Amino acid sequence: MANKLLLLEDVEDLGRSGDLVAVRPGYARNFLVPQKKAVVADKNTVRLQEKLQNERAQKAEEEKVLARQMADELQGKEFTVHAKMDPDGQLFGSVTVIDLVKLIQKHGFKVEKRHVTLASPLKAKGDYPLVIKFDDHILAEVTIHVMPEMK
Repeated sequence: MANKLLLLEDVEDLGRSGDLVAVRPGYARNFLVPQKKAVVADKNTVRLQEKLQNERAQKAEEEKVLARQMADELQGKEFTVHAKMDPDGQLFGSVTVIDLVKLIQKHGFKVEKRHVTLASPLKAKGDYPLVIKFDDHILAEVTIHVMPEMK
């Protein structure tokens, strides 16, 4: 038998703030309610649900504006990665998504791993286009230059 709860904050793999969810009694009793992540849904929680959904919509709009600003600032930027490589231009190892995120963050941009996707790690010297995808289909295209390490 499932309990109906109103989520007070986002819970991974369950729902977002303001959602009505049905969960097993033990999960509600032992985790969600004591951690103040949810309250039991009744007639009085309808007003609280509307308030939480309005706050979530406002927060989403603010995040969208920030993402658009970040994408505009990033558009067309070029970043250089210096890596160890052999004389033929093949890397000893590879440049991964985490390396690229750290590189972009080092330049003052707030980019997360989930924003960057690579078909495969970069393993050779050269210039690579990279699309950074923020929420709501906001995109920024940057160029990554993979160069040999300076001695």
